[in-house]
Amino acid sequence: MRKVVLKMDMSLDGYVGPLDEDAEWIMRDFDDELSQWIVDDVLWKAGTHAMGRATYEEMAEHWPSSDAVYAAPMNEIPKVVFSKTLAHADWPESRIASGELANDIDELKREPGGVIVAHGGATFIGSLTRENLIDEYRLVIHPVAIGNGTSLFGPLQGPLRLDLVEARTFPSGTVIHTYRPHGGTR
Repeated sequence: MRKVVLKMDMSLDGYVGPLDEDAEWIMRDFDDELSQWIVDDVLWKAGTHAMGRATYEEMAEHWPSSDAVYAAPMNEIPKVVFSKTLAHADWPESRIASGELANDIDELKREPGGVIVAHGGATFIGSLTRENLIDEYRLVIHPVAIGNGTSLFGPLQGPLRLDLVEARTFPSGTVIHTYRPHGGTR
């Protein structure tokens, strides 16, 4: 069965985005080594990219015309957008899942292929976290505190015990912490 892997950028003080949505604090820490890790160890290992409606709409507008290093895996690998309101998905290799989240994820996990890489936003990821559907958290922790914003784990209704399985540091000071839920997922 495939795993759901979250790759999420976050600040040192635990936020995935500031209240004003300015992501400049993330972009200044990307060096060649970090970018290569994202492309080789995350994006190209995906069998499916999973995201909520808002992230899908942003990515569908950006990636098809981009020549950035991330564009090829984002455009070529199948995508599933989880939405009860999106009527159609025009980005090639995209489809909509509009049923119950846990059931749709379970079906997706039973399909053949590489890991399911979950992309933010925080609302979609919060839903996956609340329902214990993320098998692995790959947190890209940037060496900056932003003071306020959207917390990755804000929607939790109780403690989420995670086991650290890997840590890696990049020249920019950015670190990757990979965690798995203690006791597994549902």
